[in-house]
Amino acid sequence: MTKFKLKFFLKAAYEIILVFLQFFIISLHFFQWELFPRKQIIQVSPLCNVVGFLVIIIAFMVLLIAIKDLGRNLSPFPRPIKNSNLVTKGIYRFTRHPMYYSLIFISIGVFITKLSIYYLFLSISLSLIIKFKISLEEQYLNNKFKNYLLYKNEVKY
Repeated sequence: MTKFKLKFFLKAAYEIILVFLQFFIISLHFFQWELFPRKQIIQVSPLCNVVGFLVIIIAFMVLLIAIKDLGRNLSPFPRPIKNSNLVTKGIYRFTRHPMYYSLIFISIGVFITKLSIYYLFLSISLSLIIKFKISLEEQYLNNKFKNYLLYKNEVKY
């Protein structure tokens, strides 16, 4: 295997691992595995439930808007699909990665409703995975779209 092919293979493997980890961590929010303790940090109050569900609902609405605005450009992978366009309209006028941020806020909302170390760990883990995924995606977008750097400077987050 040549050095170029190896580098391409490793980058593709890295992308797949990031996507797998993202979906795995998201799935852990919904499955009750007995291997992980659900010890609460503090007692959950009704206010925590209201705030947590409010965060989840708002983040889910932003997620749906982002999916609609992306349209045919939607992909779970950081590499843009062939014949894709740079989306800078709709919610993408305000933030470059609304889907990723929505996933993080949904996870934080779940943590707020549960207040357990387990869900705190999931929120932190998901945030780190998404940070790596955004970094890789921005490299691809910068290489593919001439005007991405201008967009990145206009839309900070």
